[in-house]
Amino acid sequence: AAPPSDDEEEEVDEFDMGEDADMLGGSDESGEEEQVVRGGRRGAAARAGGDSDEESEGGSESEEVGSDDGSGELAFERKARATVARLAADSKIDAAELLKQESSFAMPSAEQLEAEARAPPDIPALKARVGDVVGVLGDFAARRQPEVNRADYVALLAADLQVCYGYNGELVDLLLQLFSPAEALEFIQASEKPRPITIRTNTLKTRRRELAQALIGRNVSLDPISKWSTEGLQIYESAVPIGATPEYLAGHYMIQSASSFLPVLALDVHPGQRVLDMASSPGGKTSHIAARMGNQGTLVANDWNKQRIPALASNLARQGVRCAITLHADGREFPKLMGGFDRVLLDAPCTGLGVISKDPAVKAEKGFTDIQRCQQLQKELLLAAIDSCNAHAAGGGIVVYSTCSIAVEENEAVVDYALSSRCVKLVDTNLPFGVEGLSRYRSKRFHTSLRHARRFYPHTHNMDGFFVAKFRKYSNGLPAEEPENTAGEVLPAWQAAVAPEAPKGGKGGKS
Repeated sequence: AAPPSDDEEEEVDEFDMGEDADMLGGSDESGEEEQVVRGGRRGAAARAGGDSDEESEGGSESEEVGSDDGSGELAFERKARATVARLAADSKIDAAELLKQESSFAMPSAEQLEAEARAPPDIPALKARVGDVVGVLGDFAARRQPEVNRADYVALLAADLQVCYGYNGELVDLLLQLFSPAEALEFIQASEKPRPITIRTNTLKTRRRELAQALIGRNVSLDPISKWSTEGLQIYESAVPIGATPEYLAGHYMIQSASSFLPVLALDVHPGQRVLDMASSPGGKTSHIAARMGNQGTLVANDWNKQRIPALASNLARQGVRCAITLHADGREFPKLMGGFDRVLLDAPCTGLGVISKDPAVKAEKGFTDIQRCQQLQKELLLAAIDSCNAHAAGGGIVVYSTCSIAVEENEAVVDYALSSRCVKLVDTNLPFGVEGLSRYRSKRFHTSLRHARRFYPHTHNMDGFFVAKFRKYSNGLPAEEPENTAGEVLPAWQAAVAPEAPKGGKGGKS
């Protein structure tokens, strides 16, 4: 295929895909150019056959107009009325049969379940039963069996999901606590399918339009990701391995999931700033930061795993990053090494519950113990990231925390802990889509500002499960060290100088 012309280049760059559910891969269209071509072909066909169609319609109309039975109603009107009545009757019959089938689900007895356990699993039958149980739970009052309570249905659903999809019991329980039964099933089914292949244009070396032209010339079928990204491309089909093209080897793009663009967009770096990527390997987000900085400023790329440093350095060199310093250190000890950063990104180690499609072993191997172990590490790393940030930086010190997990314990719980432990507040991520963070989860209550955080799900946004939260640091001290006003509220440092003094004799003027 020949490279597009200049006009076609503009069409490629201005293409917008749908939001949320169609964020990636939700549309099978190949761009405005193809739509115009198909539309032109349809219009030509319509014009070519227009005369004959009009003649046939005219002949039938003349016949029907002359078929007046004396009641004032033409023959074609009687036929249309009869057709509408028949279709309405058929629709009622179909709806009644469907309702009867849905309502006919009967809870299996204990003996039946024991017999199923002894026999090889019938996966198609179990999946059908999963759908039936989800339907009952969705309209529980109307479709339940009188002698069966909700817990029994949920237990049956959990057991069937484990057998059908290979999840361990702890993860199924987590999903059923986080989502409704119907949405939990949607998440599990979406996690069985691979996410779309996406690449990020390295703007240090090329532009997205030029990269798209070069790849199309190599028989790569692609589209821009969506209007929220100016650098991403989605790959549908490629005649050559997408990781072995001359453009890839020259560092013109990075193979990177769309969800991993989001933390860097939220970080909002600018040229000349001092930026820390605390857990940077293999370098996708680091090189993205460098590109948005225009290679101007200082970027420290740290990773605790020494074996991953060569891959990190290689990727940065291939992408032409010149403002980065690679470092091997424990992120928890980083404030002792250096600090004063304007921006800090912490893409924390996690259980990977949002990327099950990439690593199916997660659904069988990870459990609550792994979540708790990651949570403790994440809390320590996040506090270190905040301590490495300078509250007095231009625009305020910014820290972005992200994970590729959907577990509340690794996301909202960690963020809430940081809010109470350091002088930070959550601010808007400025990401144009995503689900708000949770301020209530089971018996737990988190800070109301967690609505500024964003969650991303494979079944909703067609990308890896992800969590992004953005902090603004308003003081370099600790909350206990901050001055208080007369109401006992902790004041940011910039307000401390103008805070009214408390009356002598203690708070409220009482001695």
